[in-house]
Order: sequence, then C-alpha cells, then structure tokens
Amino acid sequence: MRTRVLRLTVIIGSVREGRFGPTVAQWFVDAVHQFGQFELDVIDLADARLPSVITGEAPPEVTALQPRIAEADAFVMVTPEYNRGYPASVKTLIDWYVEEWRAKPVGFVSYGGRGGALRSVDHLGSVFSDLHAVPLRDTVSFHSVETQFDSAGRVRAPEECGLAAKTLLMRLLWWSTALSDARAAHPYQT
Repeated sequence: MRTRVLRLTVIIGSVREGRFGPTVAQWFVDAVHQFGQFELDVIDLADARLPSVITGEAPPEVTALQPRIAEADAFVMVTPEYNRGYPASVKTLIDWYVEEWRAKPVGFVSYGGRGGALRSVDHLGSVFSDLHAVPLRDTVSFHSVETQFDSAGRVRAPEECGLAAKTLLMRLLWWSTALSDARAAHPYQT
C-alpha cells in the first residue's frame, strides 16, 4: 500500500521563441495546487536543452533529467500542435527515456488554433501506448488559445476550464494510485 504522496510531472513541450506554453502551463500548475493531491514537478523543455541526436551514452542533460522522469507517478504534457503534430522537442524527450514512462498515466493539456492541438494529443497517445504508458482519454484543450486568456495570463472561462482540469486531475489520481500500487506489488515487465 502506498504511503507517499504521488508525484505529478508537468512538461512544457514547446521550445519556440514567443511560445504560449508557459502561460497555459502556469494555469494548469495553479489547478494542480488547488487540487492538492499531488507533489508537483515542472519540466520546461526549453530549459532542459536535450540534444536531438540520440547516442549510446547519455549526455549530462539527459542524465540530469532522468531521475525527475523516473520518479514521476504521472505526467501531463502541455503541448501545442505544429504542422499537424506535436513538437520535435517532445519527441526528443520521449525517445531519450524508455523504462521511465512504463505503467504510468499521461494526461494532456493542449493548445492551439481552431483544432486546439487535438491532433498532437492523438499522435502522442499512440506513442505513449507503444511505450507501455497509459494515455488518458480526458484532456484539457484550448482552441484559439490566445482568445482564451487575458493579457495577464488568466483564463477567460475559469469555471469551465477549471472543471476540465479537475476531471483530468481526478483521472490522473485514480490511474497513478492504481498503477503505483501495482508497480510496487509487481514490477512491470515488457
């Protein structure tokens, strides 16, 4: 039986100049704090600076981030959609690690234009499934994102968006509890 608080790692996926990801991520981080059921870690891929060339020996940037990925019980990917897919920085992160994703739930907070980056979420779901992670069905999606937040970075529909965040967090809590207990009782094998 689990005796520790579960760790949720929120990952800011975009590394582009002028990105909107930190604004969306801050809104979600505030929702996590309000929910109060997780220990929180935030990884900004712009700060992580993972090399895009995957080598046999992990460079310092990769080894420094490894414990933070490994210690997570659940993940939320804050992702835009670029050219009908998720950012290359997200793929680089995913590809540097394998075992660290296994038997852990992954939720998504997506943002973009009319489509709200739902194609990005769809693509990431199949990638994480292949890594034996558990992508969640319930997502938070901001369509026409720049109209969804005011100039101070506050969401314009706090009740509706807050309900979506709470639903995602409740699903993450259920799945991370179940999977954490299962991993402790029986280590996951592929």
